[in-house]
Formats: sequence, C-alpha cells, structure tokens
Amino acid sequence: MQRPFLSIIIPAYNEESRLPDTLTKVGTFLEGQVYSSEVWIVDNNSTDRTAEIIQEYIARFTNFQGLFEKEPGKGAAVRCGMLKAQGEFLFMCDADLSMPIEEVNKFLPPQLEGVDIAIASREAPGAIRYDEPQFRHLGGRLMNSLIQLFALPGLNDTQCGFKCFSASASKDLFQYQTLSGWSFDIELLYIARRRGFTIVEIPIPWVFRQESKVNPFRDAIKFLLDIKTIRQNANQGMYDPEN
Repeated sequence: MQRPFLSIIIPAYNEESRLPDTLTKVGTFLEGQVYSSEVWIVDNNSTDRTAEIIQEYIARFTNFQGLFEKEPGKGAAVRCGMLKAQGEFLFMCDADLSMPIEEVNKFLPPQLEGVDIAIASREAPGAIRYDEPQFRHLGGRLMNSLIQLFALPGLNDTQCGFKCFSASASKDLFQYQTLSGWSFDIELLYIARRRGFTIVEIPIPWVFRQESKVNPFRDAIKFLLDIKTIRQNANQGMYDPEN
C-alpha cells in the first residue's frame, strides 16, 4: 500500500458532542486536497457515544480508521495513533478543532520545508486568539513561563494541541515517550531538542472552547512535577538512543 503523505491523529475522550463536527470538517477538507491522507481517531476509554461516532465516520470516509487505547491520558492516545500511522508527516489534532483544519497546510511542504517538528503557536507573531477570557490567557502564560524556565527555553507555546512531525522524527521520539498525561508534549519536545531535531512555531488563529478540559492554574503544579520527572529521566539516560 502506498504511503500516505499526511496522517492526522485525533485523540478522543468522551467527545460525543464535539467529534461529529470535527470529523466532518476534517474529512471534507482532506477530500479537497491533492495529497493522500489517513485519519486515525483514538478512543481513549470513552464512556459516552464516542466509539459509535467513530464507527459512523469510518463508514463515511474511506481514509478514516479507529483505534482504542486502554491506558488513560491524552498522551497515551496520541502515542497510540502516532505509532500506528504511516504518513510522511504526522499531525496531532485536538478533537475540539480550535484551530481551523485549513491551517494544516502551513505545517507541510511546500509551504514549510526542511523542518522536523512544527508546532502551532498562539503566541508567535501573527497568531490570533478568539474569545479567550483574560484569566485563561494569563494562566497559560504563567504555565509557559515555568515550562521555558525549567525545560524548553525559547518555545512560547508548547501546549497548543496541534503539532506536526516528520516520519523520521515521529519514529524516533514516540518510542521514548513515558508520560501519558497533558505534559507529554513537553517530554517529546525536550527529547527532540536533545536529539537535535528542528522545531518551529507556526502562528495560527485559535478559538477558545469553553468545554476545554485544561485548567491552567490547577495543572501548573502537575506540569512542574512532570518536568521534574522528565529531567530525572534524562539524567538517567532514558532518552538516549542506546536504551
């Protein structure tokens, strides 16, 4: 089977309300592209109708496929999809589709060449935020300040849920991922820097969704504890190629 140009991985946990609109937009968009594609929707132990909806859309779009990941956590679901996908470029996409799917081409050749990892940024020059409460923005900036201070200096938005990996970067990085929760992005980018992969931030228009499961203030402590784990893992050689 010919390798698809683009793989899109969508983790989903209890997304029955948002998934139909997202999958319709993704499938319709991809039908209009000249490149080949596949979409992997990963059900992460949902207890609502998420699994049924995934099956409905697999029947509707021939390039859609479903996976089930028993281990809880968004990071576990993304890793499951990334290790299964076969694209030349692998794009993780939040189920709320807070970034318009049309923006995905900015992460791919020919618009972007010679980059290992491209991450969506709500802070890069040219980015636009819509409908975000000020307290949420301030909480996010506080969290990013901590991430830059202790793990990833120079990256202004590591937590936006839209990231694109070249096939070689994905194959290298996801096998070393140990975190399954929200901090998995930090771990992957931390490993990527140790490996010498190029990382660029792509400014995007981004719409705040009230249903977001992230709480910047509550999760800041968890991020700090996870960063401590990441640094300990690195010191123990867990991210080194020979392990």
